[in-house]
Amino acid sequence: MADTSSQQSSLKHSKELTTLSITAPPFVLADKSTTEFPRYWIEHPDLFCAPAHEQTPERRILAVLKWFLSSLRGQQYAGREPSEGVKKPLNAFLGELFLGECGPEGEECKLVSEQVSHHPPVTACYLWNEKHGIRAEGYTRQEITFSGSVNIQQIGHAVMHIDEFDEDYLIPLPNVRVKGILTGGPYPELDGKYHIVSSSGYVAEVDFTGKGTLGFGGSKNHVVASVYGSDDAKRKNALYTAEGSWSESFAVKDGSGKQMDDYDVAAAPSTDFRTAPLHQQDPWESRKAWQGVIESTHAGNMQGVADNKSKLEDAQRELRKRSDTGEEAWEALFFQKEKSNPVAEKLLAVVGESFDPRDTCGAWRFDAERSAKLQRPWRGGLTPYGEQ
Repeated sequence: MADTSSQQSSLKHSKELTTLSITAPPFVLADKSTTEFPRYWIEHPDLFCAPAHEQTPERRILAVLKWFLSSLRGQQYAGREPSEGVKKPLNAFLGELFLGECGPEGEECKLVSEQVSHHPPVTACYLWNEKHGIRAEGYTRQEITFSGSVNIQQIGHAVMHIDEFDEDYLIPLPNVRVKGILTGGPYPELDGKYHIVSSSGYVAEVDFTGKGTLGFGGSKNHVVASVYGSDDAKRKNALYTAEGSWSESFAVKDGSGKQMDDYDVAAAPSTDFRTAPLHQQDPWESRKAWQGVIESTHAGNMQGVADNKSKLEDAQRELRKRSDTGEEAWEALFFQKEKSNPVAEKLLAVVGESFDPRDTCGAWRFDAERSAKLQRPWRGGLTPYGEQ
C-alpha cells in the first residue's frame, strides 16, 4: 500500500494556503510579499521596452504578447525554479510598499507597488521606462477558494502605454490554479481565455490549457495565442501565433505557419532587481517591514518566522482599530482612487468585457504629481508597528 501521509500533509497545508483568514504554516511561506510580485513584469527590461521600438501596430502588439508570455514564469513561481514547487507569498498589509528598478544605468525600468486596500486585498502597481517611453499600471484583487486545487481569481486590470505612438494595451491578469496538491507536488496552472487589446484595433487572444483533472491530458503550463488584425472582426485569420509552455519555451509563427522566433523562457537570464539598501528603506517598504520574517526564513528558523510574522500582524490589527489609521480613513501614497478608468473601459468593451470599480474599492491610478513630492519617511513617525 502506498504511503499517503505526505500527500495528506500536503493537502492539509494547501488548504491552509487558500484563505487569508488562516495563517499558513511557516515552512510553506515564501520570502517575499505579494507587493513584490509586479517586479517580474520587468525582470527582462529589453522585452518590456521592445514594443516601443516596433514601427507597425501589428509588430507592436506581437512584442507586447511576447513580453507578457515571458513574464508569467517569474510571476507564478516567484523567481523559484519550477522543480522547487510553489510557496505562499506573505499577505501584504495595508500601506505596504515595494520600490526598485532594474536594467542598465540611465535607462532603468522602475517600479512602485503599493497595497491600497486590505479588505478586500488590492495591490496597485506602476512600471515605467522613461528613456524608451513605455509605462504600465494596474491593480488586482485576489479571491482564493479551494476545490481540489487552490483557485486564485484576479479581479482588476492593467494597461500599458507607448508614448511615441500614443497607444494603449489592455493586459490580462490570468486566474491561477495550484494543481498537483493530491499528489504532493503542487504547481501553478493558468486558466481561461484572455485578450490583449490595442487601441490601434489589433487583438491578441491568449488561451491557457494545461493538464486535466488529476494531471491527465494536455500539457503542463501550455499556452496558445493568436494575433488578429483590426479589420478581422470575427478573428478568423491570425497574423501571428505563439504556442508552447509559458514556463519553458514557446515558438512564434507568422500567418503562413513559418516560424519567426523561439523564445526559451527557462534559459533567459533575469536582470537583477535593485532596491534601496535595507538601512535606507522606509519602514513601510516591504523588505524592511518583513525583515525579521525574511531573515528567519532564510535561516530555516520557523519559530522566528512565526514570532516575527505575528508581531507585525498584531500591530496591524491594532492600527486598523484606530480612527485615524483604520481602513476607512487610510489614504494611499502613490495611487489615487478614482471612480472609473475610461481607457480600460474602452479596451475591455472591444472584447465584450467590463469592470466594476466597487469590486476593488475604486479604480486605482498612479498619482505622478503627488509621487514627485514624496520623501522618506513617507508617513512621518507612523510605522507598520505603530508610532515610532
